[in-house]
Amino acid sequence: MHSLQITPYYVPAYAFGGVVRVVEGLSQALVARGHDVTVLTTDAFTREEPLHHSAEEMLDGVHVLRCRNRVYPLRRVNLSTPFGMRSVLRHILPTVDVVHLHEFRTVESLLATQAAAQSGVPVVLSPHGTLTRTTGRSTMKSLWDRLLSPGVAQKIEHVIALTEAEAGDVRSLWRELLGSEPDISIIPNGIHAAEFASLPDAADFRQRYGLGSDRVVLFLGRLHPRKGVDMLVRAFLQANLPHTRLLLAGADEGALQAIRPLLDDRIIHVGFLDATSRLEALAAADLFALPAKGEGLSLASLEALAAGVPVLLSPECYLPEVESAGAGRVVAPEVAPLAKALRDLFAEPATLAAMREPARQLIAAGYTWERVAAQVEAVYNLY
Repeated sequence: MHSLQITPYYVPAYAFGGVVRVVEGLSQALVARGHDVTVLTTDAFTREEPLHHSAEEMLDGVHVLRCRNRVYPLRRVNLSTPFGMRSVLRHILPTVDVVHLHEFRTVESLLATQAAAQSGVPVVLSPHGTLTRTTGRSTMKSLWDRLLSPGVAQKIEHVIALTEAEAGDVRSLWRELLGSEPDISIIPNGIHAAEFASLPDAADFRQRYGLGSDRVVLFLGRLHPRKGVDMLVRAFLQANLPHTRLLLAGADEGALQAIRPLLDDRIIHVGFLDATSRLEALAAADLFALPAKGEGLSLASLEALAAGVPVLLSPECYLPEVESAGAGRVVAPEVAPLAKALRDLFAEPATLAAMREPARQLIAAGYTWERVAAQVEAVYNLY
């Protein structure tokens, strides 16, 4: 089967967040299952600069096609501009069995659904937690939904939701747009657990950022207001943990300005980390924290668990099983409960140590790309 994955950003544009790694992982896993996979994307590398790669290349068995993306002012509001995509779609769609959209309100999804409908190719959507209007660009989302979303939605045969909560968001939006509900499957994100089975030595990373032997609370992801970074910083300061640092690892997307006055030598913002440095950060971490206010299923949380790092999450991360598995805590994304959880988790060294193996086992049981790709393949086979 030949699937066409549609995404605004692809490897190595990891600065755009977890969706890039999700599409990469799914595509590689589908190739491993014997499928042909093409990723149609843009040449964006960061919000300020393009990627200097060929317009067509093979990456780990995945056929990658990149359209030119040059309208940087629009990219600052996360709107990609894939010049020439219509032409590429006309050329490739006759060879495609299914189109898989990653994110809903994008120019790429708009163009791909139009072209797929004309070619009679079925379309599957993974919204990746972006449907709700309550977090992130709500005004733009509302305008997009009035003008463009109905035409896109009616061309989508199936939606893959990460969680039951996201499935509810899908049903609600479809009823608003079309007066009906789509076919939905709930399939989580996955990770390549083997990548996290043996972490690098953390000594160089600790020395690089002056961590010494201090304990480390790690936030790993884009510094976006909906990620709850402000609550985490305030809770960390209120907890006042001795010999403990808070490491904020990720590119700023609007949250840094609000927390900058609160930062002191206990809180370190290291910016965006590449793949190697991410593993080093996980090796150095005693606890991963993500008190998101609107997230979907966090890929960074799954990676932390796979690395054996206990997690402190909000309910909006949709991993309630970490508590029953003994792999972490789930608390409201508010200062007081977060501060209490931090104090409780660090009260005894044995508390976090006992959570490491259950964290790894939780991922192995249900969140590997091998398992996820088999479920996605089953959705493709419906059409």
